Amino acid sequence: MKENIIIGVMGGGQVAETDRGWAFRLGQLIAQHGWVLLNGGRNCGIMDASAKGAKSAGGLTIGILPDDNTAGVSDYIDIPIPTGMGSARNAINVLSSDIVVACSGGAGTVSEIALALKAGKTVVLLNMDPGSVWEAYRQKGLLVDARDPEHAIELIRVRLGV
Repeated sequence: MKENIIIGVMGGGQVAETDRGWAFRLGQLIAQHGWVLLNGGRNCGIMDASAKGAKSAGGLTIGILPDDNTAGVSDYIDIPIPTGMGSARNAINVLSSDIVVACSGGAGTVSEIALALKAGKTVVLLNMDPGSVWEAYRQKGLLVDARDPEHAIELIRVRLGV
């Protein structure tokens, strides 16, 4: 069996307290199994809560940060890795993980799910419905469905105001 199993915990920066509690418990359990917890490294939401849970159980944590510095890193991250890549760092998150757990989140979490699946990684959904994220973007008018190519062009023209 591979040493240093890395479990990626992905999820939103702004989530409900219940989701933070689940992420904390997940982090604890990951550490209790002797696995390394990897996440987005920031001091908010799922990232902070899961790292805090892992640290409370003596675990090792890695944070893949979107910025080129460690400002905003969680106090519970042992190894912060600044990337300067913004959301593109999501690829590093999933490719560095042996298994990905997707917790409550938004479009960034959905992108991590898609990248993980494309890479052939197992994704465990924990209170995360990727479809609900798509619906939120539909309601905002940012995700629209076209019934045929002509309708697609019509939608584009309306959005461009031409």
